[in-house]
Amino acid sequence: MKVAHRPDELGEAERVVAIGSFDGVHKGHRRVLEAAQAEGSGVTVVTFWPHPRLVLGNRVELLSTLERRLELLAEAGVAETLVVEFTPDLAEHEPAEFAESLLRRIGTRMIVVGENFRFGRAAAGNPALLERLGFEVRTVPLADGISSSQVRALLRDGDVGDAAQLLGRPPELDGTVVLGSQRGGTLGYPTANLAVAPDLLVPAYGIYAGSALGHRAAISIGVNPHYGGGERRIEPHLLDFEGDLYGDRLVVELWRRLRDERAFGSEAELVAQIARDVEETRQTRRPPV
Repeated sequence: MKVAHRPDELGEAERVVAIGSFDGVHKGHRRVLEAAQAEGSGVTVVTFWPHPRLVLGNRVELLSTLERRLELLAEAGVAETLVVEFTPDLAEHEPAEFAESLLRRIGTRMIVVGENFRFGRAAAGNPALLERLGFEVRTVPLADGISSSQVRALLRDGDVGDAAQLLGRPPELDGTVVLGSQRGGTLGYPTANLAVAPDLLVPAYGIYAGSALGHRAAISIGVNPHYGGGERRIEPHLLDFEGDLYGDRLVVELWRRLRDERAFGSEAELVAQIARDVEETRQTRRPPV
């Protein structure tokens, strides 16, 4: 998939364009992409980074990094993606100015969007305006119960199984492995300490079963209460893995929440519980989606 950051990097050509934030690239987003693909081969996506709501001063817990969003769009068969830098200045563009300066410049013939799509200053632009400007427009009905907001709500509750049904894949944590306390290694269960972007949503604290790098993983999300911790840590233990991950990007799938995190009466009790978590992780299946 070709990735551009300015319209002139794509040039002008007759295009079918799908527009949206596509945070998480969930099943609702995929319906928009599929509708665009039905209109012609070589679909172009126009998406925004940072998330517009963040730029407008609202808090948004993102479901995916930009890097992961682009990977998921490529996996969905998108040919090109134009990543538009969303700035306060762009937010002040009138809808017609936005459409002419961005969409017209890349030769857009047809625009495919969700039926609730709004754009331009004060979100005054809508599909009807795009039609008045001379674009062909196809609106895709919203999928019942599927939205980025609903996925976020499920993840805040630790319900990774239901979140997977909306996403069409297991939810993920995407970050960089950094130096941690290295305590897991002394217990016989070495972990990777995952640092994630501050705006990325992290699910409810607890112990999860999942996978990373093709290995099942028992994942601790929380503050390590047994050791009196106060700083949130994300620590996957990759089963049957040997190697050094420091400095590497790591994408961790979350398949099932196993239990709450808690303190134990002794370190021996903690180690015994970790062993049970690892065994349960071995038996856990990736959620069907």
